Amino acid sequence: MKSDPYTIRIFVPDGDPEGVRIIDRMNWTGVGIAFPRSKWADTKRRPEFTRPGVYFLVGYREEDELPALYIGQTDTLVDRFDLHINKKDFWDWAIVFVSGSGGLNRAHVTWLEYALVERAKRAKRCHLENGNSPQEPSLTEAEKADCQAFLKEMLPILPLMNIHALEEAKPVATPKADSADMQAAAKGSTHALDTIVVPAQEEGFKRVFLGEDAWHAIRIGGGKLDKIKFIAAYQTAPVSAVTHVAPVKSIEPYGDSGKYKLIFSEKAKAITPIPFKDAPTGLMQGPRYTSFDKLQKAKKVAELFEG
Repeated sequence: MKSDPYTIRIFVPDGDPEGVRIIDRMNWTGVGIAFPRSKWADTKRRPEFTRPGVYFLVGYREEDELPALYIGQTDTLVDRFDLHINKKDFWDWAIVFVSGSGGLNRAHVTWLEYALVERAKRAKRCHLENGNSPQEPSLTEAEKADCQAFLKEMLPILPLMNIHALEEAKPVATPKADSADMQAAAKGSTHALDTIVVPAQEEGFKRVFLGEDAWHAIRIGGGKLDKIKFIAAYQTAPVSAVTHVAPVKSIEPYGDSGKYKLIFSEKAKAITPIPFKDAPTGLMQGPRYTSFDKLQKAKKVAELFEG
């Protein structure tokens, strides 16, 4: 289904594009305010923070590329954020939504929080920091319709603020390769760069590559997305060898920093190990591209990337 075009206005009151931003849409009663944590002392003086609202706290965990997200609601934003400044350390910036006309009450923002948390849980594209799942409040038919309309206007704003965690990831490439493609590639003599070789530490290799039939947080050049059909795992020390390969079903965005997740069509298969041997130091510190043909013939890692 084709989406409708829309216009979003962003006002930067202090002239700093990394500072406070006021976001609104034509013919919408809502207002969004995005701001870095470091600007809270100044931002809290704005009149919007005396109203009920729904909000997002956004940050990152050290061990992962997925954003950490807390979704909340409150009667008075300024009081709640004073608490979050003192008690929640993970977030770097926030965005709040209020009604410019004062039309949102506690029941409305409670429903919005419920709906946003449910979307985030379904999408599975963030670490949701909410300790409890909010329950859907009881609203009249008319109130619920008003909340759904407010939510509909909110959602297109979030990706422009670099929040993608509420929408299910859409594949950017769908090679749909399988074992038959692997067999055909093994019999061919093409040197097309159809295979990505990724370094994997033991814990991640077992838990994700073998356990989840996927691999994520990979940076891939846009021109290569449509060419990748297979993924091979280079197990770091003490194994220090390429040991497994899998066909790729689809490639989708992972996190908000331009990286990707590869989902396998089938379980990864063990191959004759290709040892690191005399390869240059640092050769396998990041993903590298090769051909499936070379993966079948190479006796050491350096041969995968020759030529």
